[in-house]
This record gives sequence, C-alpha cells and structure tokens, in this order.
Amino acid sequence: MLSHRSQIEVRYAETDMMGVVYHGSYLPWLEVARTAMLASEGLPYRQLEDAGYYLPVIEVSMRYQRPARYADIITIEAVIREKPGIRLRIDYRLYRGEELIAEGHTVHVFIDKSHRPLRPPAAFVALMQKHFA
Repeated sequence: MLSHRSQIEVRYAETDMMGVVYHGSYLPWLEVARTAMLASEGLPYRQLEDAGYYLPVIEVSMRYQRPARYADIITIEAVIREKPGIRLRIDYRLYRGEELIAEGHTVHVFIDKSHRPLRPPAAFVALMQKHFA
C-alpha cells in the first residue's frame, strides 16, 4: 500500500452562493494529492510525461458527507491499495481536522501520445514493488 497526505486551504473562488465548496472544486484537489504522492516518492508526473507516459482519469467517484467552506484547511489522503498494472486506482479521503468530509476514487490508465494503452514504465513498476512486496 502507498499513501500520502496533502493539504490545501479552500479558496473563495472554490465556493458557491451557498457558502460551501462547489462539488466540482473537489476534483482538482484529488489531482493535487495524487501528483504530490508520486512526486514524494521520486516519480513526478512531469517525468512520466517526458518519457511518453500519460495517466488520464477514466473514472471518478465522489461521496460528499460534510460541506467544506472558505479558508478551511483540508487534508487529502491519497491511497493506492492494490498493486496496479496498466490501470491504477487511487482512493481518497478528505478531512477537515479529524472530520471526514468526503471520499472517492479515481481510476487511470497508462497511455502513450497516440492514446494507446501501454504497460507502466520501469520506474513506476519498481516504485510499486517497493510498496507491494
């Protein structure tokens, strides 16, 4: 298992007229968490892309439990629970302090510039073996 925690502060522009975070604003937070997770392990997205590997989102799901508001500090926990192959699933839990406010997941697939699926690069495979030995 591989996990990482990131924090963001809710910006005013991410809220709606009801004073809570707009539901679509959560998805960029997931991206912040997953890119930070890989970067913290020495494999930034830029390195993957420079090598010709891309990881588009092919599935996303979110379940909102409590609203977030302007200036809240949100902790996003990103977790890879299963050893990935061509597909990669990342689970997320979002907290305000100790309170769980949302959870969800994304599924990604490795593709090349022509949008054809391909096996993960050796650096990614080595990283996953380190966490799923």
